[in-house]
Amino acid sequence: MKITAKMVKDLRDTTAAGMMDCKKALGETDGDFDKAVDLLRQKGLAVAAKRAGRETSEGTIECYIHAGGKIAAMVELSCESDFVAKTDGFKEFARELALHVAAVNPVALSKEDVPEDVIAREKEIYVQQAIDSGKPEAIVEKMVGGKMDKFLKEICLLDQPFVKDPDFTIQEMITDLIGKMGESISIKRFSRFQVGA
Repeated sequence: MKITAKMVKDLRDTTAAGMMDCKKALGETDGDFDKAVDLLRQKGLAVAAKRAGRETSEGTIECYIHAGGKIAAMVELSCESDFVAKTDGFKEFARELALHVAAVNPVALSKEDVPEDVIAREKEIYVQQAIDSGKPEAIVEKMVGGKMDKFLKEICLLDQPFVKDPDFTIQEMITDLIGKMGESISIKRFSRFQVGA
């Protein structure tokens, strides 16, 4: 199948990948648009894996203030170079993260960052619920494990579905951005403020 400039442009508009990468992906998939998108996403994952662990000493801090000024959030998004930190795509992603933090109010960045007392308290509640339901001890442990996994995904920023597009987690969006920008990108910290809280 002949790869046209319009096909390449459409793929670039959808994925924000480079023109040559889009042309190659369409060539490798015989012009199948959906397969080309998937191929570019897989390459993005490979770039992200290669870039993991690189120092991210540049970046930006972006804020989101909800209408009425009652809720606000700040996010520090880091990358490897000042060049990437100044791009519109990077800054926009940081703003979207701040909006997400304001809307969803995550407790921690990842599972490893959740305070032990929060985990212990929640586990105690789930164990008691399972015991009260009269389940055997072997099943109680499985029930509690499943509920704890769900709880951690709900409160950890990287595991949360993005508020504007629940098909993707924040981690998946970061991985996608790493593929597009070609640099290691990470969330350093975030904070949420609410009047009266």
